[in-house]
Amino acid sequence: MTENPFAAPDPEQNRSWREFAALQRISERHSAAPPANPWLDQLGLTLEPVEAVERVVRGAAGGPAAEGAPAVDTDDLVAALTLVPRVRAGVDELEMGLLQLARGRGLTWQQIAFGLGLGTPQAARQRYERLVGRAAP
Repeated sequence: MTENPFAAPDPEQNRSWREFAALQRISERHSAAPPANPWLDQLGLTLEPVEAVERVVRGAAGGPAAEGAPAVDTDDLVAALTLVPRVRAGVDELEMGLLQLARGRGLTWQQIAFGLGLGTPQAARQRYERLVGRAAP
């Protein structure tokens, strides 16, 4: 036995397991296509987290579903909600990287604010600082 039955559960490990289980459920039920990403195939999954959430949202809203996919049920919705923090973290990481690239290539905070649809350079700078703060361990 590798687990100590008397130790308190690790919330991060539990969350990781739930995310994997959520992705596995949605992949099995709502994807007919082979995986585009080789690491997903090795794990027996077919969808990235953002794709999984999109499929559930489309299916629940009555949009086009994968061929032969069942109707979205409550467990699918909970599984998609479980993946939202991972999707958000991925988008935050992409945005932070893009902001760093933009600054590295000489874009001003005013130009960045315009690109992000923000009103002021200060708002763009604050947004970047919030992203950095959320990414910090």
